[in-house]
Amino acid sequence: MSRSQWQKSSFSAANNECVEVRTVDGAIELRESDEGQHILRTTSAALAALLHGIKAGEFDHHA
Repeated sequence: MSRSQWQKSSFSAANNECVEVRTVDGAIELRESDEGQHILRTTSAALAALLHGIKAGEFDHHA
């Protein structure tokens, strides 16, 4: 199994409250740094579509 290291946003500074990301066998894994046992696995295309939707405001009505 090919795994990369978890990467944390540079915006998180010294806080341990952020989303971390890594690749595993061509998939993308995401986790909350303070809840590391819960991992979301997705494809790069699905993550790109989610990020596009967030930037476009598609989910603002949930806030």
